[in-house]
Amino acid sequence: MNAYDEYMQGIVKPMRSELTNAGFKELVTPEDVQDHMANAEGVSLIVINSVCGCAAGLARPAVIAAVEELEVKPTNLVTVFAGQDQEATATMRGYFEEVPPSSPSIAIWKDDQLAYFIPREQIESNSMETIKEHLSGVLTQIVSS
Repeated sequence: MNAYDEYMQGIVKPMRSELTNAGFKELVTPEDVQDHMANAEGVSLIVINSVCGCAAGLARPAVIAAVEELEVKPTNLVTVFAGQDQEATATMRGYFEEVPPSSPSIAIWKDDQLAYFIPREQIESNSMETIKEHLSGVLTQIVSS
């Protein structure tokens, strides 16, 4: 590993652990993604994580708060890290190619298809509370159906 990669791993470690400490499983290789997508049952909440400020101040806190307040939670909580685990992220994005890539972003996967997607544009232009409420409402509807 070169010095840059080592430095970046240290920088993003707290950004990764924010989600993993909240119960999200990191998918760091294409094989991790393929295995999850091939075997996942129920609803998967997928966070495409990022180092940007809207991930730190909006997306991650909103996702964590939304999941915490749900009575019926998604079956699977997973995350890939854009810009860090590039091959895993590209593999994940391949499952919903109809949506332009953006990070951070939030995908809801159900019945082997994309059920809902929140792109960066809808994250960076809203408050954390608005994103949380929106995501909670969508998840409640999708998980309960």
